[in-house]
Amino acid sequence: MKKYFLCLLSTVAISFTSCNKEIKKDTTTPTEMSKEVAELEISFGVRGNCGMCKSTIEEAASSVEGVAKANWDVDLKKIKISLLNDKTNIMSIHEAIALSGYDTDKVSGNLDAYNNLPGCCQYDHEMKMNLSKK
Repeated sequence: MKKYFLCLLSTVAISFTSCNKEIKKDTTTPTEMSKEVAELEISFGVRGNCGMCKSTIEEAASSVEGVAKANWDVDLKKIKISLLNDKTNIMSIHEAIALSGYDTDKVSGNLDAYNNLPGCCQYDHEMKMNLSKK
């Protein structure tokens, strides 16, 4: 009888413990999440021609602190960037891409870097960018 009572008491104690853990999990709010986990997405135009351009542009954008992902669309001449937080300086992303030789909506590409790009990557400086899907 004594063993039965101890077993029953242990089962009840475990039940209350697991209930408390479930309640704690259910009461967390989004504001308690780390701000570094939250992502902000931006996009802007970048001139370029090919897959090699894509690699260079995405690498340049990703080199900026706070950039989680960068994906340049060859057809739309548009880059989508996921930022880890809203404290990233967006202009520094434009400047990093421009230093690699590519024009953005806000910054002209570095001419020395542009001249060192492979021939297939030397784009028309007047080409439209940040196009929309049709």
